Amino acid sequence: MRDGKIDFVAGPAHAVFRAFPDWEGAKLLAALAQGMYWLLVMRTELAATPGDVNSVKGRTIGAAPLVDEGLKRLLIDAGLDLDRDGVHIVGVPGASEPGVSFGVAAAKALEDGKLDGFWANAMGAETAVRRGVGKVVLDVRRGLGPRAAFHYTMPVLATSDHAIKRDPNTVAAGVRSVVKAQQALKRDPSLAARVGKALFPPAEAALIADVVARDLPYYDPTISEAAVDGLNRFAQASGLARRSVPYNQVVALEFRHLWTA
Repeated sequence: MRDGKIDFVAGPAHAVFRAFPDWEGAKLLAALAQGMYWLLVMRTELAATPGDVNSVKGRTIGAAPLVDEGLKRLLIDAGLDLDRDGVHIVGVPGASEPGVSFGVAAAKALEDGKLDGFWANAMGAETAVRRGVGKVVLDVRRGLGPRAAFHYTMPVLATSDHAIKRDPNTVAAGVRSVVKAQQALKRDPSLAARVGKALFPPAEAALIADVVARDLPYYDPTISEAAVDGLNRFAQASGLARRSVPYNQVVALEFRHLWTA
């Protein structure tokens, strides 16, 4: 997107700082959902209860690059010191192999004892829970974990200032597509299963409708000032940004009216 090869990126908001330092040249268009959407799953047999941040002490936790920043900051804000408390955050064995689902790889690593837990999205968590090898310990969207962590990041649709200037109609169409998709899923969550069969491995395709149905309350395209404030604090604390970026430089204000269209 920075190099002009694509017009949109869908992903975690804090990832924009990596390609656009201090947010120069990029804009957020809409939220795909509200709040930080990763969960901590621990091995079933471990003595870890919902909301127990201390359950990671002395444990090895798998997480993808950049995604792991959310877990690190959550633990630090909860009073843990990763070195002192022996928290080892590593990659998930086998997850980088072609055609391999992260959730399936993480669940297998738990089952094989290669990891004590992993930090991933709801699809990965659901895979481990249904296989009986993991349990959800942290989920800040649902009150399991520090409240401030909700606004660390969020899934968004982003674009570049160049794309907005070159073709604002296409950018507007992208925003409308997100809003319409959210509305359609709220009316009929089973639509996710149709898409899932075309895009995901069979094991995950069978789960996606239930995962989407559970997350429907968070399907809101609004990007609030509170969300941007939280993103700024998280990015600076994690070393992704040197300064706080004003709301009107983060969000493409000219497309906000489409959130309620």
